[in-house]
Amino acid sequence: MLDFSNIFNRYEAWVREVDKGVARIRQAYPKEVRCDRGCCDCCYAVFDLSLIEAVYLNHRFHERLEKREVEVILERADRADRQAYRLKRRLYKELSQNAVDEEEVLAALSRERIACPLLNENRLCDLYACRPLTCRVYGVPTAVRGRARTCGLSGFQEGRSYPTIYLDAINDRLQEFSRELLKEIGAAGSPLERRWIPLSTALLTDYDEEYFGL
Repeated sequence: MLDFSNIFNRYEAWVREVDKGVARIRQAYPKEVRCDRGCCDCCYAVFDLSLIEAVYLNHRFHERLEKREVEVILERADRADRQAYRLKRRLYKELSQNAVDEEEVLAALSRERIACPLLNENRLCDLYACRPLTCRVYGVPTAVRGRARTCGLSGFQEGRSYPTIYLDAINDRLQEFSRELLKEIGAAGSPLERRWIPLSTALLTDYDEEYFGL
């Protein structure tokens, strides 16, 4: 069995630092950050995970949840995975046929809604403590490729200046973690380093020696 404990420990330490940054914004703008128990708008957002996030989430999923819970969530993951595949196929077909640029496709993707398989019937996350970075920063101002983004349910006002989480820097660090993970298991230089994976796929995948080509 592959041992990811060292890279997971470093990843978790970094995540705690990101959480501190989000907490500082939340403390400074309590009326604007409206995330609360049962608020699940972000749980319908369509996004992919870096390799480190996918492997980490998969391991904690099987480690922390009971067998019956795992089975139920995997059924939801299978449905979400097929939805995401059809959606991306349609959008990228439009990209190739209609000379739509990638930014427009990403914008269209951000408007789509697919329920996260970890979202349960009580509108809560079944693996909240181990949720990905996108989930952790969703309720505060972020910026990617120079464009500001805020949750539509927040109280942040367009045109005003706020402390911001820069997702390009977050994604760069995630890629570094993915590179380090591959190096530590003897798969340095693998193209998997640059792979982005739907959360549903991450739950359904066996991250074993065969997957990594070892």
